[in-house]
Amino acid sequence: MTSSPNLTLNDGNSIPQLGLGVYKASNDEASQAVEVAFEVGYRHVDTATLYNNEVGVGEAVARSSVPRAELFVTTKVYQDHHGYDKARRSFDESLARLRLDYVDLFLIHWPAPKQNLYVETWRALEKIQADGLARSIGVSNFHPHHLERLAAETSVVPSVNQIELHPWLPQREVRAYNDAHSIRTEAWSPLARGRVLDNAVLDQIGAKYGKSAAHVVIRWHLQLGNVVIPKSVTPSRIASNFDVFDFELDEGDLALIASLETGERTGKDPDFLD
Repeated sequence: MTSSPNLTLNDGNSIPQLGLGVYKASNDEASQAVEVAFEVGYRHVDTATLYNNEVGVGEAVARSSVPRAELFVTTKVYQDHHGYDKARRSFDESLARLRLDYVDLFLIHWPAPKQNLYVETWRALEKIQADGLARSIGVSNFHPHHLERLAAETSVVPSVNQIELHPWLPQREVRAYNDAHSIRTEAWSPLARGRVLDNAVLDQIGAKYGKSAAHVVIRWHLQLGNVVIPKSVTPSRIASNFDVFDFELDEGDLALIASLETGERTGKDPDFLD
């Protein structure tokens, strides 16, 4: 069975580079999708309180014959539970819904800077990690200035910064900051919510390798060193998205993909989400 490469985090733990996202999936859809993913070879699943499907993810983990130690489960605290006590309570509720003793990665979902509580929230994550309930802790949708504030006011460097990242928004500045501080970059909306499926440049590259545009973009993420979590609840698509380890993009391909950059987002700028 094909397996995803593992990347080492700054805390010494490892993360499977290719995982499954379950955003907007119901509990039943998430449960079935994760079960299929584990059968295909995925060992990494990314959920969140906001997604309202932690129960389904937990059911799939409980049913799986794959040992828990080989699986990597991520969840997140949403900004309606920022603050030390509320974040701790949200984590405990997530762990109960997942029916797990620990999660592999716990993230602050958005910095919500207008609340001015993400530093306090991060201190809750530090305690959760110290207690052994989250193997690794990180953030999502943090700009460098948010990360700089964490560095100035807290003691643990995030292991991961999960951000919107795709060929139209390659996030060079954030990736460079992450790299300089040993923070792994993880890509959400890695296929630009399906936009990659209707692009002549990506189709042209894919034709050279007998691959789809989606394969090309997932491969691009892997070669950039990103952790990548394409979302699907369709079994054939879940399997197809994992079929990216038998080819490699060349410098010409990478240059063509770089030409797609526009800075256009599919989601909100983190500085403007309350």
